Amino acid sequence: MEPDGVHCCRFAGVLDFNLLRALDALLEEGSVTGAAQRLRLSPPAMSRTLTRIRQATGDAILVRTGRVMVPTPYALAVRADVHRLVHEVNGVLAPQQEVDPSTLDRTFTLRWHDALTDLAGPEVLAAVRAQAPLVRLIFLAESVSDEHGGHVDLAAGADAAALPDLRHATVGEDQLVVLLRADHPLADQGLTTEAYAAAAHVTVSRRGLLSDPVDSALAEAGLRRDVAAAVPTLAAALRFVRDGGLLATVPAAIARRATADREVISRPLPVPTTSLRLYLSWHRRYDNDPAHRWLRDVCLGVLQTHQVAPE
Repeated sequence: MEPDGVHCCRFAGVLDFNLLRALDALLEEGSVTGAAQRLRLSPPAMSRTLTRIRQATGDAILVRTGRVMVPTPYALAVRADVHRLVHEVNGVLAPQQEVDPSTLDRTFTLRWHDALTDLAGPEVLAAVRAQAPLVRLIFLAESVSDEHGGHVDLAAGADAAALPDLRHATVGEDQLVVLLRADHPLADQGLTTEAYAAAAHVTVSRRGLLSDPVDSALAEAGLRRDVAAAVPTLAAALRFVRDGGLLATVPAAIARRATADREVISRPLPVPTTSLRLYLSWHRRYDNDPAHRWLRDVCLGVLQTHQVAPE
């Protein structure tokens, strides 16, 4: 006796999927008319399809006995395999609409600014684990390159996706504020534009830039900021604020965490600048991935609690 699947292998190479579906319908319905109704075809079209199946398989498939059609021994032998194959192919071709997080076993890689990881990473992980205990998250630091690596599922930062293969969603927007020690000479004074420019500053830049849009705004006013250092992370910048007496200009959402111990305080930025927007971005290949959609919703929900909703 031949093993399961051998009968189907005889014709799988010569039948296209439409013929396989038609064969499944014929074997399930046991008549040309019934199969035609099931596949929404006319009886003549179904008869022509049956002829093609007979030519491909070398078997009659259905033969008339009195007023009914009965399957041949070959048709009976392959019926279960044909139905299984059609079911499996339909499963592959049908888009997935939902995912069950409770059974999702997957590792996601998030390339976020270190400040965002510190600000919202633990909350994101807690929200993920509450719904999907088998999911693991890898947080990577932002890269100097703006391109998505093939291994990155979600990026988050102040830059909108510029490449055509990338998608993005706006998380929210924020304003810049100034961080300084509570005992800094400017802490009890009104932070004027001139006093702000004259103070020593540290910038946060993964590219090592000593200037940013704040300096452009100051230049329009004929002023130049004294930038003493550039560091790649907010954590490093806070050390320079606490231990070095420098000023750091950061988003307000970040500043709220930094000022929790009262050793560091924040003041409004005395320079007119546009608000900052935070974006979550991903490669378009993940657009229709239900598991990725679920993770995007979780991350957006958590990050938006720390942002001012965009207008």
